[in-house]
Amino acid sequence: MKVLNQHKRVVNQPKHKISELIKKLASKEDKIWPYNKWSAMRFKDGLKVGAKGGHGIIRYTIIEYNPESGIKFQFSSPKGFDGTHEFKMLELGKNSTEVSHIINMKTHGIATIQWLVFIRWLHDALIEDAFDNIENHFSEVKKASKWSPWVKLWRWLFINTSLTHVKATMSHNG
Repeated sequence: MKVLNQHKRVVNQPKHKISELIKKLASKEDKIWPYNKWSAMRFKDGLKVGAKGGHGIIRYTIIEYNPESGIKFQFSSPKGFDGTHEFKMLELGKNSTEVSHIINMKTHGIATIQWLVFIRWLHDALIEDAFDNIENHFSEVKKASKWSPWVKLWRWLFINTSLTHVKATMSHNG
């Protein structure tokens, strides 16, 4: 299945200020990634072309990186996600920048079902939370995108299933 998933938001800040945030992505000083709500984004070798990493079950390799314009990743997992996702910045004016995140991929087999049933919904919520973090970094008035009931359900199921598995493993090994 062909997937083109796009998120865009205009941030009333110069592009160079947002690019400063990009440089810290997946680091201890990261202000974009919503670590408080989602699995951490990590790269073994930091932000550079060829670095492998990801978040949760999603794995990828950095194939393009320019802190002034964006970063592009090639999916490596889940199996059946064939394509890329990228975070880009476009200067609209002296104090206005469009930030975007684009997934351009084909899914195959079970990955198509995973995308349609839960990954897409969780991904969309994660990206909006990340865009909120960018805006909130520069604003006194804090933005918080609302999650759909579907996102809340999947998060509840995954968290409770994971906790049940951990508790069962601990009691079995204890």
